Amino acid sequence: MPEANGSTPDHFDVVIIGLGPVGATLANLLGLQGVSTLVLERETEAYHLPRAVHFDDEVMRVFQTIGLADEIVPSLRVNPGMRFVDVNGALLMDWPRSPGVSEFGWHASYRFHQPDLERTLRDGLGRFASVRVRTRCDAFAFVEDDEGVTVRYEDLATGRLQQARARYVVGCDGARSLVRRFIGSSMDDLGFHERWLVVDAILRRPKPELGDHTIQYCDPARPATYVRGPGDRRRWEITVLPEEDGRTVVHPEKVWSLLAPWLRPDEAELERAAVYTFHSAVAQRWRAGRLLLAGDAAHQTPPFMGQGMCSGIRDVANLAWKLEAVVKGRAEDSLLDTYQSEREPDARAYIETAVRLGGLINTCGTEAALNAAFRDADGVVRLRSRVPQLGPGVAIGRVDIAGSRFAQPRLADGRRLDDAVGFGFALLCCDQLWRRASERVRQRFEAAGIAVVTVADCPDLGPLLDAAGAAAVLVRPDRYVAGSAVDETDLAAMADALAPAAPAQASAA
Repeated sequence: MPEANGSTPDHFDVVIIGLGPVGATLANLLGLQGVSTLVLERETEAYHLPRAVHFDDEVMRVFQTIGLADEIVPSLRVNPGMRFVDVNGALLMDWPRSPGVSEFGWHASYRFHQPDLERTLRDGLGRFASVRVRTRCDAFAFVEDDEGVTVRYEDLATGRLQQARARYVVGCDGARSLVRRFIGSSMDDLGFHERWLVVDAILRRPKPELGDHTIQYCDPARPATYVRGPGDRRRWEITVLPEEDGRTVVHPEKVWSLLAPWLRPDEAELERAAVYTFHSAVAQRWRAGRLLLAGDAAHQTPPFMGQGMCSGIRDVANLAWKLEAVVKGRAEDSLLDTYQSEREPDARAYIETAVRLGGLINTCGTEAALNAAFRDADGVVRLRSRVPQLGPGVAIGRVDIAGSRFAQPRLADGRRLDDAVGFGFALLCCDQLWRRASERVRQRFEAAGIAVVTVADCPDLGPLLDAAGAAAVLVRPDRYVAGSAVDETDLAAMADALAPAAPAQASAA
């Protein structure tokens, strides 16, 4: 189909709509695999004000995979955890985060400045000849046929209407996603819709009394959240009361009056004050044919767990290797059906937990809320970090631990595991089992492009395999377990399932 100017549209394997952190991470992952990719972004530059402020060790592991961790780390602050206090400042509940590096190779929680992160992710795309970025381009239609999708968009700089062809389109275009509208997916409402004033400030002088922890102020009259960001950056999120005008509450005089318990006007510069409505919702369909959703286009969460962007990064880490396998002919299109089945339960569980936290922060009956939501059987109030877990989907071999994350030990030569195996499948195996494996089994793994790491290569792997109750674990490119083996029979069955390529022969767990 010719463009409006008569030329033939460009052809790509994947078109991404939106170049926020989720879209940019997906483009980096696809570029890493040599997948021809076009990114269409309406704005010229990354948004200059902070939005998301937190990500975790799993997200940092993705940034490590795309080769940008070293550029990102200097701008981060390790987050020591979150505390919930009542109106008198008494501690209600503690959510500590370990100050050390986790088993996944990074700290459990980081604070960051989103404009800095976005610039790094965008700059990283310049490394890949297979990735093209077009800013000031506004997609407005998607026409699907048997061979692909025609993406129609306007070049806002010139006013010209243009189009591109793609095998697949991924909407990383936010809560008001155009791609979701074309899919025709409604949203499951999980019941949280509240207006909050978000204030970002830059300190003019040190204020150590504010503290390093995130503080949730469970004040029934005016719930609020304090967040320490990198450097001199500080954030407050403050409930907007039902009777308050959202346009009035952002005026500097009102903002400073709300910040008075923590800060005086001479102590900081206001960078931004805006009213946001926090939602809790999950799209019913994340895929329709060649159109897919990721990030806020697929799910929206209140901010109380700091998992909004994290969930979006998990989405694209799951989706990127599957798209590569499909467009390069190593897997059937049906592999993409496992994307929602694996990711939706995890995203929904995070949102439901955030809603429960929001209920605790807002409630007048704090003790009752603690009892109902977080008090353990022994009477102690605890909040533990949720462990991500995939729903049913790809499984190769024994499925008892399939869908769980696998740690990232260091190899004997000092390298992190992910750096050694790259963005691909890896078999992590005890020495005895690998020595007993037949030549046919070894050749099957080699033919499927599976990296093999044994305990001889990585001494710290032995205790991890013991803890998993396995002699071998097959880890996917997104660092989740595809399956395991306990003996030669299991390993041979896994090798047979890999022919001719791992994703193509995957079964449903």
